[in-house]
Amino acid sequence: MKYLTLSLIVLLLAGSLFAQKPYRRKAVKTTPMQGICGTVVLKQGNFMPSPDRPARTGQLVEREVLVFPLLNKSQVDSSEDGFVSSVRETKPVKTIKSDKNGKFCVRLPIGKYSVLVREPKGLYANLYDDQNNIFPVVVQKNRQSDVRVEITHQAVF
Repeated sequence: MKYLTLSLIVLLLAGSLFAQKPYRRKAVKTTPMQGICGTVVLKQGNFMPSPDRPARTGQLVEREVLVFPLLNKSQVDSSEDGFVSSVRETKPVKTIKSDKNGKFCVRLPIGKYSVLVREPKGLYANLYDDQNNIFPVVVQKNRQSDVRVEITHQAVF
């Protein structure tokens, strides 16, 4: 009787071990990055193509990156050397700093934005579309817009 009870307990325990469902980790939902990610590159000096030397790529740099609602050239004041001296009443949506490798990322709502960097002489962007919008970037739902911000005011091409 003692062995029968012990055998029955062992069978029940063994059966319950094999009957259990395997442990599954819950899938972690990751929210896609919605916003702008990019790299800030400083180009200084001679970038003219030459058969005697390889093409230069520039230097990855830390800079303050300002993201504004889409700005048009008519909405800002510029100095003679091309820097934006005033954005008048427009405030940046986000201000971030690129890291030592020039990388930055910022989450933003869906919309159209302008990306500028702060230089000692003022705000700088060297990209305009055919309607004179300053460095236009479109942020779409659950999408990351990748940009390369090139600071070229001290370069020759």
